[in-house]
Amino acid sequence: MSATLSPPTAAPGVAPDRRRVGVRAAGLGAGLLLLVAVTVLSIAVGAKQLTLAEVWHGLVSPGSPEHAVVQQMRLPRTLLGLLAGAALGTAGALMQALTRNPLADPGLLGINAGASAAVATATALLGVATVRGWIWFALLGAVVVTVAVHAVGGGRQATPERLALAGAALNAVLYSFVSAVMLLDAASLDRLRFWTVGSLATADFTTVATVAPFILAGLLVGLAGARPLNALALGDDAARALGASPALVRAGTVTAVTLLCGAATAACGPIVFVGLLVPHLVRALTGPDLRWLLPYAAVLAPVLLLGADVLGRVLGRPGELQVGLVTAVLGGPLFLRLVARR
Repeated sequence: MSATLSPPTAAPGVAPDRRRVGVRAAGLGAGLLLLVAVTVLSIAVGAKQLTLAEVWHGLVSPGSPEHAVVQQMRLPRTLLGLLAGAALGTAGALMQALTRNPLADPGLLGINAGASAAVATATALLGVATVRGWIWFALLGAVVVTVAVHAVGGGRQATPERLALAGAALNAVLYSFVSAVMLLDAASLDRLRFWTVGSLATADFTTVATVAPFILAGLLVGLAGARPLNALALGDDAARALGASPALVRAGTVTAVTLLCGAATAACGPIVFVGLLVPHLVRALTGPDLRWLLPYAAVLAPVLLLGADVLGRVLGRPGELQVGLVTAVLGGPLFLRLVARR
């Protein structure tokens, strides 16, 4: 009796894996197209209505009447929105992966509040009034609060719930401190009244050039840690077996989050919910794999931030609503829905 040999078949899961990669790549491409569209809207839409032809004329003709609006106001504002959005979205995804808490966010865990408190202190006591000075204090405040939240939350035995409670407590204390500083010091109130609610309105090319190196460095460190963080999600022992150092991975992630949150907060003020919502929205497509989740967050978070900024300009005409207010109004109900579902 002769055996019948069946034709070779593909390994199980290969075709679905390739299909999944194709879907994720297509989704990322669609996200980039959406980002381009929102960027164009951010440059074209504002308190002063301009046609696309006038926007282009303002970009290429320095002597034109539209130049001051487009080149000196909307373009740096849009660039800062792109950088800050990518920073906040990536930082949120990293925090959620590191703490294994799907509700983790730089704002909810007090990191933005720490940067804000440090900036308010530097403004009131040292007279610092520029982003170049603020950024170093914001980074220091972010580091201190990150360490404090981890320590108060239980250190190595920290759980997602304890970290969230520790972050909420420190968040409340630090924002109360910022409010007290502003009320007691009129000069600080004048300098920080728009900054504390989160705003892109004061952006200029100096601000963009100051924060860009810190945000780009944070993005590179965060993206480089995607694979080790995936391994760390399996536990410390499994991570070591896969060649990752848990201590080094945690240190690198904290460094990335500090750079991203400190730079974004120094430039724009504390903007909440961007780092919480975007990872949740994209995780349905990417799954927990940070090699896809982080690029998606870096692309789609600026879409949310710039979209909220454009919406604030349209709804607030002839003035504008600050982007931090818009993201809070949009993010609050969605956050409550996430908590209810959890």
